[in-house]
Amino acid sequence: MALPAALALLAAAILGGCGSHASSAVSAAASRPGLESIFEPKGPLFADPTGTLDLMRRLGVDRVKVFVPWNTIAPDPSSRVRPRFDAGSPAAYPASSWTTYDTIVRDATARGIALYIAVGGAAPLWAAGTHPPPGSPYGGADWEPSAVQFGEFVRAVATRYSGHYTPPGASSPLPRVSFWSIWNEPNLGSADLAPQAIDDSTIETSPAIYRRIVDAAWSALQATGHGSDTILIGELAPYGQTVGNSPGNFGEMVPLRFVRALYCVDVALHPLHGAAAAARGCPTTAAGSKQFASDNPGLFQATGFAVHPYPSGAVPPNVALVGEPDFVNLASLPNLEHLLDNVMSTYGSSKRFPFYVTEYGYFTNPPYPGGPPPAVAAADINWAEYIAWLNPRIRSWDQYLLVDPAPGGPSKFVTGLEFANGTPKPSFAAYRMPIYLPVTRENGGSSLEVWGCVRPAHYAALDTGLPQRVAIELQARPDGAFEVVKTLTITDPNGYFDTDVRFRSGGVVRLAWSYPHGPTVFSRTVAITTG
Repeated sequence: MALPAALALLAAAILGGCGSHASSAVSAAASRPGLESIFEPKGPLFADPTGTLDLMRRLGVDRVKVFVPWNTIAPDPSSRVRPRFDAGSPAAYPASSWTTYDTIVRDATARGIALYIAVGGAAPLWAAGTHPPPGSPYGGADWEPSAVQFGEFVRAVATRYSGHYTPPGASSPLPRVSFWSIWNEPNLGSADLAPQAIDDSTIETSPAIYRRIVDAAWSALQATGHGSDTILIGELAPYGQTVGNSPGNFGEMVPLRFVRALYCVDVALHPLHGAAAAARGCPTTAAGSKQFASDNPGLFQATGFAVHPYPSGAVPPNVALVGEPDFVNLASLPNLEHLLDNVMSTYGSSKRFPFYVTEYGYFTNPPYPGGPPPAVAAADINWAEYIAWLNPRIRSWDQYLLVDPAPGGPSKFVTGLEFANGTPKPSFAAYRMPIYLPVTRENGGSSLEVWGCVRPAHYAALDTGLPQRVAIELQARPDGAFEVVKTLTITDPNGYFDTDVRFRSGGVVRLAWSYPHGPTVFSRTVAITTG
């Protein structure tokens, strides 16, 4: 994910301020299942797979996302001449290229942690377009990548992690991976897929390239026994450029524009025809449009649509950005839902995509001057997760990065739960045990809704065979002790709960839970008042 451009306009809240009264909210969400938690620790996972996976388990992460860039596995990735090898066979790739991935897959399986493999670019140069313009990122490795060659790479990865493949010299097959996504942020030209648009940015080109990539990867996954797996498409960056000659070759296309071109429809969501269709690699006739869904099964049969609905700077998670209808931050995700539902109907499909949040996080200040202070970011990630939990179309919640990148390095993506020196941010505890109260003032003896999650509870229940309980505690005075107000048994498999609580006074509220044979840990605190 690239750092979003600074966006000055703040906008209207789409969720009505701070939420609704507790009893109606709890009643409406009583049957809402929890979200699967996904975490992409990135650098620490590759530097120390065992230690990082142990930490993921203690944080309660359901599924760890592992990005597998094509050019980190392929032979001779910096050569323009394709080596002679069977690109669909995992045995034909350098054995050392697989070592860390194999370790991650085995170690995660041993710990009961599910995995999520995201296959994508950059391409080896021998599989990229041959005439990238001067200044192309990565030497042109993301310029017009070959969908056919990418499909062969996906076939090799999917074969290796099919549950039936034993590497040379090993005594047992590698564990199976059953959760996949195809490419990363294809609407981002500076790091993932180029060119984005041509002819003074009037013709979208990256959607057609991505359409071919999805087709090839979908076929490879079907052919290697992964047809019933979870397969995600999209992985969209949330923002884009709409002013001047943009996005051009290497800019960022706004996601809804990208999706319209991907599915070959105009702004009214009618199928493109004629020259407009031909320029975007789409069927040019009505008869061709009738075949579009069957010709592109991945676009219509994928398990879900993956999104990266990051906030902009310090903007709260319930705020959509004014004048940007084609953005997809969390508050404007319903716009994408509406678009895809209508596109499916346009092509005669009853598909209604579930949505998977596969990247999310806050750039904190420090170190990013435009972000919220760390304590505010901790509150906002809990608020954002509550918003996602309320939406029945959203199936997963993601934390992108465990540790901030080092200062002065190439990455400025400071969304980690820890600072670069390893010091935990307030977000660390907030992620492990979220808490959110939509209303924080109790009037006339009414109750307040307390929503939360004990993320590690399901691992603790597995390890001990015992039900896990969480205490809701109140500190009535700043110098007073916390007292238990209510205790709940965690029944949701992902650790969530939503309950009404009547507090005897104002003060600060927190959650408390104890690891089996380990320490008691706490959520962040939330101030409440009583009237």
